[in-house]
Amino acid sequence: MPELPEVETVRRGLEKLIVGGQITQVHLLYPKLINGDSQAFITGVTNASFTAIDRRGKYLLLRLSNGHTIVSHLRMEGQYSVESIETRPYKHTEIIFELLDQRRVFYNDTRRFGRMTLTNTHFEINDVPSIAKLGPEPTEKDLALDYMVDIFSRSKKPVKSFLLDQNQIAGIGNIYADEVLWQSKIHPETPTKTLTVRELSLLRENIIAEMKRAIAHHGTTVHSFSNVFGEVGQFQNELQAYGRVGQPCLRCGTTMVKIKVGQRGTTFCPVCQMTHDRRIDEINRTN
Repeated sequence: MPELPEVETVRRGLEKLIVGGQITQVHLLYPKLINGDSQAFITGVTNASFTAIDRRGKYLLLRLSNGHTIVSHLRMEGQYSVESIETRPYKHTEIIFELLDQRRVFYNDTRRFGRMTLTNTHFEINDVPSIAKLGPEPTEKDLALDYMVDIFSRSKKPVKSFLLDQNQIAGIGNIYADEVLWQSKIHPETPTKTLTVRELSLLRENIIAEMKRAIAHHGTTVHSFSNVFGEVGQFQNELQAYGRVGQPCLRCGTTMVKIKVGQRGTTFCPVCQMTHDRRIDEINRTN
């Protein structure tokens, strides 16, 4: 599933390519893509122009000149591409927005899990309530240490599962959770409430830095992610934990292992990322 860096990469590409473009026709090839009345969706976007492309968590917000916004969730494998007017639909094209300047915006989805909802601009939470529940963005401005200390202290969940909860911090998925836990030397099964302020401070720094780095590399392509230019991400070449099971830890050389945490495959270093009991012993020794 595309995570925040991948969705942000798509957002930036769409911003460059389609802002200012006027929708003249809509071809809906897979009606289940649309949440709600599909004909109302088509009517609500036709003749409007794209004015901005925003993002909240993993949601794309395609702003229109008529006061509407298309809320788009890519889910597992949704992709946008901008094509010439002559380009025919691909096998998994679900919707085509034809533009006045003789281009077509395709939304393609091999899994067909992605969804679009037409809402009133800046009132997205009325039609997509899950947006209202999202935690803060993983940025220096939005993700405060005090907030993390508060919410982490309330949960007994394994920290890996907690990081995947979009209602706590928006945008972190399986790949980046593995990465930031490895960087912070935190075992993925550590009970969330046992993390110290010092550990949370380091975790926060790594979350913010990792998201910046991943966006700078245009996201991670593990299976099929590509941006609107058809280019794959490059951050898979920078991964330090995810996908490295059986390989030596880049920090200590120990063989990386993989377990399931909350039904999600989780790769970590059994030496660098010490268990909860070892952490407590270490803390007691230093005190």
